[in-house]
Amino acid sequence: MDYDAIVIGGGHAGIEACLALSRMGFKTLLITQNLDSIGRLSCNPAIGGLSKGNLVREVDALGGEMAHLIDQSMIQYRILNRRRGPAVQAPRAQADKFTYARLAKETLEAQPNLALFMDTVVDLVLDKEGKKLVGVVTQRRHTITSRVVVLTTGTFMEGRIFIGEYDAPNGRLDEPAAIGLGTALRSKGFPVGRLKTGTPARVRKSTLDFSKMELQDGEEIMMPFSFDYDSVDRPMLPCHITWTNERTHEIIRANIHRSPLYGGKIVGKGPRYCPSIEDKVVRFPDRERHQIFVEPEGEGTEEMYLNGISSSLPEDVQWDFIHSIEGLEEAQIMRPAYAVEYDFIDPQALYPSLESKLVENLFIAGQTNGTSGYEEAACQGLMAGINAAQKLKGEKPLVLSRNEAYTGVLIDDLVTMGTQEPYRMFTSRAEYRLNLRHDSCDQRLTQKGYAVGLQKQENLERLQAKLERMETVKDLLAKRRMGEKSALQMLKMPEVTIADLEAQMPELTSFEQPILYQVELDVKYEGYINRQERQINRFEKLESLVIDDQLDYDAVEGLSAEGREKLKKIRPLSVGQASRINGVRNSDIAVLIVHLDRGGRHGK
Repeated sequence: MDYDAIVIGGGHAGIEACLALSRMGFKTLLITQNLDSIGRLSCNPAIGGLSKGNLVREVDALGGEMAHLIDQSMIQYRILNRRRGPAVQAPRAQADKFTYARLAKETLEAQPNLALFMDTVVDLVLDKEGKKLVGVVTQRRHTITSRVVVLTTGTFMEGRIFIGEYDAPNGRLDEPAAIGLGTALRSKGFPVGRLKTGTPARVRKSTLDFSKMELQDGEEIMMPFSFDYDSVDRPMLPCHITWTNERTHEIIRANIHRSPLYGGKIVGKGPRYCPSIEDKVVRFPDRERHQIFVEPEGEGTEEMYLNGISSSLPEDVQWDFIHSIEGLEEAQIMRPAYAVEYDFIDPQALYPSLESKLVENLFIAGQTNGTSGYEEAACQGLMAGINAAQKLKGEKPLVLSRNEAYTGVLIDDLVTMGTQEPYRMFTSRAEYRLNLRHDSCDQRLTQKGYAVGLQKQENLERLQAKLERMETVKDLLAKRRMGEKSALQMLKMPEVTIADLEAQMPELTSFEQPILYQVELDVKYEGYINRQERQINRFEKLESLVIDDQLDYDAVEGLSAEGREKLKKIRPLSVGQASRINGVRNSDIAVLIVHLDRGGRHGK
């Protein structure tokens, strides 16, 4: 074998996969079409957000890289939903996208055991039986062998961009698509479909009138995403908010027939929760305006990102509707908006380890699995890399449960229910979100990262020191009297914050902000968390009922016809997973439990 592992694609999934494999001691090759595009923030120049910020911190707790990259490149930091409960609070940071990509490439280049190669993979090499993957074939006709492969093609596999009547075989504007691989996968029996996403135009900062927009500053204190850092020292740039108006909508409605979305040229389904501006105008005709976040792309560039108005309309129409927006009347458009359609693989064809059910040794991650977003890609890439390494070691895969991590929710959703549209992570998808707070990811996952060889002993020791400091803060609060109550009891009151107590307790100022922030959330929501623990105990009972993946469902009497068909397709690994399959009824689950209790775990 030329390599232990090959990773295809240098996006956010590919970065995490190749770093995990090489850091776990395996000789790894990253093959990507353009070395200068590694880690590119091709859409929104930001990392984190609601539930997405949790994913970034989970990646960090397990030993991944995304949090380090954003901490060293952020230009604005905010905690979203700070006034709401902790389950829906999340960090988000604007990135200097050029710094982010440069740091990503430098990190890969400096990593031992990792080689980088610029080429395009066009086919997979299987063994004589066609059941195991043994290598890849590239566009320049190199055949490179390996023991495992992680596929992370993003929007490039048979990608095509659309700008009105114009379309071209690209994965990003003026970057060629990966032609051939999607066709090769179809010929091998993979369930390949088409999805669509898009990005807004970029405009020149000096041509905008910010006096007509609403200023949106970041937090005064930038807190790190990574648990490895106590603080972040980066320059801060402001964002701004403006809105579309009725004139904007009139222009779009008058030209909707020129959109490839409505003219039939695009067949792939786009993201429901991040629609294009033409989608918004058509789907919400009564809305008088739609919000636009005007966000900087970096310190050393004039380009600004118009978050909220992605489009596939022709450039002349984009010109008209952008100039109808307050503050953008004189905007110079530097890059047009466009839509991109690309191949994805039905994730129901994967095990929870992200290994293919069709071909052994092939792991698939990122937008190739039908997801949308850098953070969703990164957590999958990390898990695919970890599990490819576990396979090489001959050890069990690391599969995170829904009650352990948003990453576990995401992967379970994909492999159990599949997706017909770009999957985006939301807090509402997680049943146990109070236990999945972004501030406690290290407590849940650092040990797991250490167990597979990605986390260091010093990080476990740092976590222990953090927990001890948190207990010290809680002890100080419990002992300090404030009238008839302790400071700890006061903190449980909705109107009292840790900052209020800090003003009266100078001894708290010696503790880092992340420590105080987590103590505040722990104290305020202790009762809710205890209640959720009881729900988790019931969930874990179903998850503990293991189903052999070779179980003969035709031999299980009493299953509904649809339930039997779905169970045979998905082949769940537990009764808990079976209960989440669309079309499997409660009665099917009851029948399955009885069958397993009778000793039917291993088929007939």
